[in-house]
Amino acid sequence: LLSLLFEDLFKKFNSELKKIADQIIPKQRAAQFDVVKHMRQDQITNGMVNAISTGNWSLKRFKMDRQGVTQVLSRLSYIAALGMMTRISSQFEKTRKVSGPRSLQPSQWGMLCPSDTPEGEACGLVKNLALMTHITTDMEDGPIIKLAFNLGVEDINLLCGEELSYPNVFIVFLNGNILGVIHDHQKLVKTFRLMRRAGYINEFVSISTNLTDRCVYISSDGGRLCRPYIIVKNGKPAVTNKHIEELSQGYRTFEDFLHEGLVEYLDVNEENDCYIALYEYMINKPTTHLEIEPFTLLGVCAGLIPYPHHNQSPRNTYQCAMGKQAMGTIGYNQRNRIDTLMYLLAYPQKPMVKTKSIELIDFEKLPAGQNATVAVMSYSGYDIEDALVLNKASLDRGFGRCLVYKNAKCTLKRYTNQTFDKVMGPMLDAATRKPIWRHEILDADGICSPGEKVENRQVLVNKSMPTVTQTPLEGTAQSQQPQFRDVPITYKGATDSYIEKVMISSNSEDAFLIKILLRQTRRPEIGDKFSSRHGQKGVCGLIVPQEDMPFCDNGICPDIVMNPHGYPSRMTVGKLIELLAGKAGVLDGRFHYGTAFGGSKVKDVCEDLIHYGYNYLGKDYVTSGITGEPLEAYIYFGPVYYQKLKHMVLDKMHARARGPRAVLTRQPTEGRSRDGGLRLGEMERDCLIGYGASMMLLERLMISSDAFEVDVCGQCGLLGYSGWCHYCKSSCHVSSLRIPYACKLLFQELQSMNIVPRLKLARYNE
Repeated sequence: LLSLLFEDLFKKFNSELKKIADQIIPKQRAAQFDVVKHMRQDQITNGMVNAISTGNWSLKRFKMDRQGVTQVLSRLSYIAALGMMTRISSQFEKTRKVSGPRSLQPSQWGMLCPSDTPEGEACGLVKNLALMTHITTDMEDGPIIKLAFNLGVEDINLLCGEELSYPNVFIVFLNGNILGVIHDHQKLVKTFRLMRRAGYINEFVSISTNLTDRCVYISSDGGRLCRPYIIVKNGKPAVTNKHIEELSQGYRTFEDFLHEGLVEYLDVNEENDCYIALYEYMINKPTTHLEIEPFTLLGVCAGLIPYPHHNQSPRNTYQCAMGKQAMGTIGYNQRNRIDTLMYLLAYPQKPMVKTKSIELIDFEKLPAGQNATVAVMSYSGYDIEDALVLNKASLDRGFGRCLVYKNAKCTLKRYTNQTFDKVMGPMLDAATRKPIWRHEILDADGICSPGEKVENRQVLVNKSMPTVTQTPLEGTAQSQQPQFRDVPITYKGATDSYIEKVMISSNSEDAFLIKILLRQTRRPEIGDKFSSRHGQKGVCGLIVPQEDMPFCDNGICPDIVMNPHGYPSRMTVGKLIELLAGKAGVLDGRFHYGTAFGGSKVKDVCEDLIHYGYNYLGKDYVTSGITGEPLEAYIYFGPVYYQKLKHMVLDKMHARARGPRAVLTRQPTEGRSRDGGLRLGEMERDCLIGYGASMMLLERLMISSDAFEVDVCGQCGLLGYSGWCHYCKSSCHVSSLRIPYACKLLFQELQSMNIVPRLKLARYNE
């Protein structure tokens, strides 16, 4: 694709040059034509940069216009970045509701994660790589062809057609092209694999047989998915405990396992030829390979979930989507970055119940959540429909507290007529000689100073721009002094921010660039979204003072009260086990594992609880904080890892009375950012019709939206103007009506297309 894009850009460059030459050469017969003068230097570069940064690739030769070929890596959280790096988008159109490409394919086992796919229209079309998957690249096929001919493959050109139909003759294909035929195909396959294990051929070359078609397929091309397996010889795995000890001590690397023929990569085609055992005790006589670790069939995002094999499958899929929205740490350089939007958790913690995948991807070093003490009980009715009740004292101590960083930037350009943008100092009040309120936070240089609190509509950079930026035409008088007008960069936001840092730099066109990083610290409030690692999402429904919270007999108050109705229909047993293992881990002072198809056993964890004097079910004797009496039932009580998601009420809250309108239709604008109206859609309209609330409908759809006074002629039915009908040339039949402006616009647009809409007016008699 890249080479095709380059070819396309070069052709464009060439054709433009030819066009310029054709225009100029006939005019300048005498003068020499200098081609270098007319070359636009950075045209090809800009084309490449534009294609890669926007993801819109258009190739003229193939009439190809594709969006989203490349995507900008999102750094909303560490997991969001990893998840994006392992993403595979198929080129199917998302609008079709076909189940074939969307369903979970059996050949996907171990190569692509079964849980990590988005819900909605892209479901099943966007997949993610599993943990140990490797994608092959193209390799040279010369040595492979040479080896195949040495192993008894006969060239297809030297044969007559009869030999191809013999029952013991197999056709050999290399990357889909016919190479030749072979009599003893088993020997070829066996020798080929031996050569690969000995390191004479690249480890990613695969060979497989198809007995029904009598073919042997050798593949060395790029884009195949493969993953490593332990080789089994005579019913015994090649990798022994001794090898694993050497690996853990650092004497041996994974590459040594490959070169010594202990481990090999199999792609999907070769997997069909092999007998693979899942665990060591399952090995029997025909077994050829052993799975390294079963939990590696899950991907990066599903690897975060503890005990995923105890959850209902869609819940794991929901968590894969939500794990990418959890706030946390995005990298060790996060304080130096100036991102458009960055969410950070103030006090992130390692999860009490971790998995092997978490260790492999170093999630513990960049965590995105906190261990919350959860009581599973109903409290106050503010926890209905998955809502959570939070402890106010926990919020005071920093539970769920987050930092939101945004940036504001401006460039100071230089224009063709030698004028340039300026940054002016703050405007002073004539009486007090102090800066006016809007310029209060500016330094003497006109740029805001770090550490200042900035309120809505205050100026961050006091920029001025020349009124005339074009070069004046020859012959016109040039004004001596350029005139400037103010174009300040102002802060817009519902709540105040603090200026974290100001960066002054320049970009590739040598224009000055000013970037300002703005910081907000937010504590959780009612309506903020939280989720555990099991797809159990909920918003905060109530914040309760600690004295009103229930407490157990050790005096521990829960951070979160969760409604028990969240369990039965969702069947997230993994969350119940996580609470048990987390509680035992806290008492033991160690981390427990909830790795898929393994992890700490419930039996052992319960014995731990008994050992420390707790109920083996993880339940506690809890006293009500309001009445001071013990609750009637024992309460399931313990730590669960909770994530604060990036959806916060402060960013979404929106209301409008009057405000801006669209120019064309005069209807209220759309969207929170444009201070838009709240849309009453078709279905809401149907409800109002069903209730017969006609005046309410009129008010919502016309009076509050785009009511407009028009003059209509009763004789011809066309719109008049200022009490006069231009068609009838009279004013005697003209009446005044109120209709939506959009309706008037439609009539006028129809008239412009020679379609005449006529309104019939009838006298309204009471």
